[in-house]
Amino acid sequence: MNTNDLTGTLDTMIIGGGQAGLAMGYYLGKQQRRFLILDENARTGDAWRQRWDSLRVFTPAKYDGLPGAPFPADPLSFPPKDVLADYLERYAEQFDLPVQHGTRVERLWREGDRYIAASNGHRWEARNVVVATGAERSPRIPEFASLLDPSIVQLHSSAYRNPGQLKDGPVLVVGIGNSGAEIGIEVSRTHPTLVAGKAGGELPVKHGRAAARFVLPLVRFAGLHVLNVATPIGRKAIPGLRAHGAPLIRTKTKDLAAAGARFVPRVTGVDNGRPVLADGNRPDVANVIWCTGFHAEFSWMDPALLDDGGMPRQYRGVALDSPGLFFLGQDFMYAVASATLPGECRDARYLARKIPVPVSREAAASAI
Repeated sequence: MNTNDLTGTLDTMIIGGGQAGLAMGYYLGKQQRRFLILDENARTGDAWRQRWDSLRVFTPAKYDGLPGAPFPADPLSFPPKDVLADYLERYAEQFDLPVQHGTRVERLWREGDRYIAASNGHRWEARNVVVATGAERSPRIPEFASLLDPSIVQLHSSAYRNPGQLKDGPVLVVGIGNSGAEIGIEVSRTHPTLVAGKAGGELPVKHGRAAARFVLPLVRFAGLHVLNVATPIGRKAIPGLRAHGAPLIRTKTKDLAAAGARFVPRVTGVDNGRPVLADGNRPDVANVIWCTGFHAEFSWMDPALLDDGGMPRQYRGVALDSPGLFFLGQDFMYAVASATLPGECRDARYLARKIPVPVSREAAASAI
């Protein structure tokens, strides 16, 4: 679709053109809404293409499709990230979704009953806005990282692509979530590797085809329908999962140990240009990869649209104080699975029913 044809006030503006924004676009298209998807990337799917080269999706292909288009792969396989990226690009073309690329929204505010988004001198108006910028996206790196010796190569996991970016010599991987485990086992094949931190738990079965057939369906059901803010067990479990992170899914601590990685205590600071561990040791390393996660960043939104802490005040993606404002794809937004492909599709379907019907359509319906 030619997005230049979309002028004037839109019914709905979707900020973010990843899988969450595309799924929302599919449902709005089915409702014949007048909407636009603003995507900061040059191509649909680039958010996946920009991740490390060897990454494969953790969920099996049978759960990786968006509404209306099952993922075209062996249902029990785990697609490479570039294959998923290409699928998303084809999806946007298949359903003629109006995606405006290269558009990073710099400001969002409300004027009367309209929302205004601004980017690089351009602005768009809409009655409704869906913020689908994905899970927490701003890299979390400790302030003391800047004190490391300049000769040490530093990368956040968001900038890591492959071991070819690293110098010869030991690597310190800081953080042992799923990204830390996956990157740690990869670099251990070419470099002496230390992994700092403690895992928040592990999937108690081997990841693979058997798990995709028998175990992951149960995990998916629990993540969508049991561990959410509407259930007592979900309300109790979610704060702990937020604090400790997701369990290791594919690469476990025993796999890292078998590959030769050595576990060390967490990093607490820097002394004389070298990282300091909680036990006081100062490992002499040539590379540091910060697998320390991300944090939410909504500074581009008018503070009036957020709570006092600068975070969305919402229930199941519906803003509580700003009519017409919705959120999609955020970690733990409604359920443990809210930032996964199955969760984003489920939440998009729910929100599409919550977006107010355009006034003209209501008037037409009442005249029948």
